[in-house]
Amino acid sequence: MKKNLLSLFIIFSLHSAAEDGHQLWLRYQPVNKVKVSCNKQSPTIDMARQELETYYTGSDITLRLDASMPDDDGYRFDGRTLSARREAGLLYGAFALLRGEKMESHPAFNLRLLNHWDNLDGSIERGYAGESIFWNEKNRKWDTAHEELIKEYARANASLGINGTVLNNVNASPKMLTKDYLEEVKKIADILRPYHITVFLSINFATPMALKETKTADPLDKSVARWWKKKAKEIYKLIPDFGGFLVKANSEGQPGPGDYHRSHADGANMLADALKPYGGIVMWRCFVYGANHKGEDRVKQAVSEFKPLDGQFRDNVILQTKNGPLDFQPREPYSAVFDQIKKTPNMVELQITQEYLGQSRHLVYLAPMWKEFFSFVKPTQLKGIAGVANIGLDRNWCGHHFSQANWYAFGRLAWNPYLSSEQIAREWLKQTFTTDEGFVGPMTQVMEESREACVNYMMPLGLHHIFKFDHHYGPEPDGFIASYPLEWCPVYYHKANKDSIGFDRSSTGTNASGQYREEIARTYNDIKTCPENLLLWFHRVPWTYRMKDGSTLWESLQYHYNLGVITVEGHYNLWHTKMRHYVDEQRWQEVDERLKDQLQNACEWRDVCLKYFEQLH
Repeated sequence: MKKNLLSLFIIFSLHSAAEDGHQLWLRYQPVNKVKVSCNKQSPTIDMARQELETYYTGSDITLRLDASMPDDDGYRFDGRTLSARREAGLLYGAFALLRGEKMESHPAFNLRLLNHWDNLDGSIERGYAGESIFWNEKNRKWDTAHEELIKEYARANASLGINGTVLNNVNASPKMLTKDYLEEVKKIADILRPYHITVFLSINFATPMALKETKTADPLDKSVARWWKKKAKEIYKLIPDFGGFLVKANSEGQPGPGDYHRSHADGANMLADALKPYGGIVMWRCFVYGANHKGEDRVKQAVSEFKPLDGQFRDNVILQTKNGPLDFQPREPYSAVFDQIKKTPNMVELQITQEYLGQSRHLVYLAPMWKEFFSFVKPTQLKGIAGVANIGLDRNWCGHHFSQANWYAFGRLAWNPYLSSEQIAREWLKQTFTTDEGFVGPMTQVMEESREACVNYMMPLGLHHIFKFDHHYGPEPDGFIASYPLEWCPVYYHKANKDSIGFDRSSTGTNASGQYREEIARTYNDIKTCPENLLLWFHRVPWTYRMKDGSTLWESLQYHYNLGVITVEGHYNLWHTKMRHYVDEQRWQEVDERLKDQLQNACEWRDVCLKYFEQLH
């Protein structure tokens, strides 16, 4: 008997000591101290009560629905009473109290969504943390463990105020809308509903034709419109609170209304009409480039395509645009779509998964990049915000333990884009690792420096898109494949030769600078006023050009590449030599290994790029 008890104790102790990161930032210890009362019950309110009764260390609390508060998901706490207009607000308020916030707070955006680029076979496009938590055509079964995982996912999102999720890849399979898969969507929606998370789906525009249920996918064909209306009715019968569709059309080979010489407005409006009776929306992506714009600078094509259509969309259509005009680069200017589209609701698409920022091999905290975007685009201009998720089946959800911070930061900025990146980093570190300032202070600085370091060792001074083909990990500045579209090739973007480097997007070049509002256009257009961190994005510059500090462009390029490596080396040394006693062994070791990989890759970026450019000039 004693031996069995000892074995159980050892097993329990080992289990308790093991730390794989699965708990994310939700590491509250049960105290079971307070009593929480509410004059109404519901699954959502019951969750709020349970979180507080289990983990809150303050005084007893009353939950109250208050019809006099603003009609949003916000909450107010006065010391004893947590009030909200909506049930969701009580849940969000409960998590805010557990974070230590005691105030009134309201979300900046009504739509705060994750976009999962998950495929039905379980793979994830630009996913670096294992397979999909939702889909697996061959192996995954609906069992208790799967349901619990989705509940954990839902709780993590609810703790941040994320209120919607798109369950599948924008490069969508037509099978997504078949009966069998919609039944699966219903199961997921039922689990997520109490957490106030609305389900959306990405759709393939040609679905009815691909399923051989119509002869065409022409949005002005009456049989196609009827099919979508019938499909919408089927979906809403299964999922009454279904949110709507996300659409990638006529970009990178995806079908769309352009295949029938119809406009994006024609396609979006046909879908919007099908969803309108049920309160659904269409989020139509502005990520378009290709055959219709032969010879046009890729970064101009979204404005060229959508500005003439502004005002032609139904009122339940929202244009979803990436933060920059190219493709989630480590640094790029904000998209001019946000200056040019004024009559149609806009939402911004950020990329949480680090496709171009070292993936889940690099510690790169993205909040500073997103704050940079919001310094140009006011939150009041936007109807919503979407983040391309970095979540997979890895035990720590995100591959790199510090990549969890980007999921967290997205949620916090989706609620309040006025929070500082430093505040969010400190919050996350304290909840995820330790409150000891000996750890929090230095690691906050590491996180705050990490994005600029990444820009420096990859593509400083406005260089962009010089990654290796397809997987986008590592440098390939000499990249050119004749069979590929030129705008996929790195040499198209840096245009380096013996005299100069950079892409002329000023009024003497493609005039992409002219797409911005007047004061920004004027700043970007003039090489003397263009920010040096975007210099080679907007200008073709001689190697001997004098920078503001007196160095030549070539000297400055060398300086930034070396500075990026030195910064990462400092981050690695700090973690390796001084952070071990603050962190459990497993997470310390896993972060240490990835920082070592990051340093090696940063050196590769510096060495390959400088060697290539040195040979040219």
